[in-house]
Amino acid sequence: MKIGFIGLGIMGESMCENIVKKHDDTVYCFDFLPAKVKLLASKGAVACQNSVELAQKSDVIISMVPKSEHSMSVYKEILPVLGPGKTCIDMSTIDPSVSVQISEMVKATGAQFMDAPVVKSKPAAIAGTLGIYMGGDEATCEAMRPILAYMGENIIRMGGNGKGLVMKICHNALATQIQNGVNETLSLAQLQGISVADYATAISYGGAQNFYLDGQWQKLQDEDYSTAFSMANAAKDVGICMNLAKECGFAMPGQANVQKVYEKGMDSGMGSEDWRATFKIVRGH
Repeated sequence: MKIGFIGLGIMGESMCENIVKKHDDTVYCFDFLPAKVKLLASKGAVACQNSVELAQKSDVIISMVPKSEHSMSVYKEILPVLGPGKTCIDMSTIDPSVSVQISEMVKATGAQFMDAPVVKSKPAAIAGTLGIYMGGDEATCEAMRPILAYMGENIIRMGGNGKGLVMKICHNALATQIQNGVNETLSLAQLQGISVADYATAISYGGAQNFYLDGQWQKLQDEDYSTAFSMANAAKDVGICMNLAKECGFAMPGQANVQKVYEKGMDSGMGSEDWRATFKIVRGH
């Protein structure tokens, strides 16, 4: 079974590398940045000139691109070479409604389609320990599970097409609200003379302990905002959540407050910094 991987960004690069290391057949790769393709080719992947060439040669086509419009563009481009016997897995974090549109478009050719967005960040992508949420028919999801297992260790099917993305958006919304709670309460503690380290230790003793603070407090203390997951990407996910809530007619005041923080960060030119840089916004300097 030949696999093709489109999109070799911060996450996609390591995800593709894990497939190359673990799969016993050809792995093709493509990205608009030639240097990214060259890097993966040096690790054993076979470079393609474009997405169409990759889709023609691959039995399974995986995409990991930034936004809804990018996913739609990829699948419109490769649509003429899709058909029975091919399976497409979009691992991008995009609007669930757009993913459903893509699934209908792809499945009309006779090919299969599923969404499989990931959680956790670059270190987990390198280690192959991502969490993966599958959306698609059960047969397709189970057939593709061994391939997804090259990249992640916790893999769960959430329902039909688009439902993996719904879960990813809910996950990230909760993470950003936890983050905002940390930002606010840590800022208040600091104003009262409590250090970041003491705050983190004290939180770990009680019911407010959380994965975000456990993993980020040292970098917050060091004012280290080097990027593993960018503020721009987090802001995109916050926006998708608010759009989804609007589609459902559901109010999310907590997430709306988070959105204001991220909008301020983006307006301040902080989009390329790590998402934990929202701490600077909440803190006020």
